[in-house]
Amino acid sequence: MNGASREALAAARERLDALTDSTSVDAVSLADELAAVTALLDREAGLRRVLTDPAKPAEAKADLVQRLIGGQVSGPAADLVAGTVRSRWSQPRDLVDALEELADTADLTAAEKRGTLDEVEDELFRFGRIVSSSTDLRAALTDRAAGTPAKTELLHRLLGGRAKPATERLVTRLVTAPRGRSLEAGLESLSKLAADRRDRMVAVVTSAVPLSDGQKQRLGAALAKLYGRRMHLNLDVDPEVIGGIRVQVGDEVINGSLADRLDDAARRMAS
Repeated sequence: MNGASREALAAARERLDALTDSTSVDAVSLADELAAVTALLDREAGLRRVLTDPAKPAEAKADLVQRLIGGQVSGPAADLVAGTVRSRWSQPRDLVDALEELADTADLTAAEKRGTLDEVEDELFRFGRIVSSSTDLRAALTDRAAGTPAKTELLHRLLGGRAKPATERLVTRLVTAPRGRSLEAGLESLSKLAADRRDRMVAVVTSAVPLSDGQKQRLGAALAKLYGRRMHLNLDVDPEVIGGIRVQVGDEVINGSLADRLDDAARRMAS
């Protein structure tokens, strides 16, 4: 997103945080309702154009939202969507993308309140690794001929009772409503969104052998100092990794030994 849409999304995030700070709002139910509105606007191109038309008064668009969904979702959900369409959006699709992010964030907020956000982050990462290593599983989850019930049942067999409810809900929503994204890209976006809940960046660390607790702590501390933010390490093991370790933070990929990388971090901080 750029320009007006970035500002609108930032305002929507603040409104969501204010809502979910209230103990009277069920964040899981709110996530379901926002996901339903996302699906509606994803189907109805004409409606999303009306709701993002800069020539139409903001209050008129908000009133339209209340008339359309006010009786279908809770008051907090309807108010949140109405507030979102009052903002100016650069493109109609940006509004849908924003509502989808708000739905996912609501689920992550529920996990955070339950003290399971870290586990959800790890489970999303591990599920992504499982998908990337299984051609058959990826094909089953991305098969356009397979219906939503079949995919939902498959994911429940895979994740039900083994992963946190928030993980299963997020992955199921992604698989059944990918909205043009690849499965891998969607899982990566969810992992980043989970990390943002803690104001952290995600480092994907692939090492030839499992890292010790001391190595993980030193690497995490060095990366946090280097990037100026708390760092969540997603760990993977690949005996063929070059140089003993590979670290990816966003688009930056670092290859080399752990000791070399820590030394380099120290040199860069000192310069």
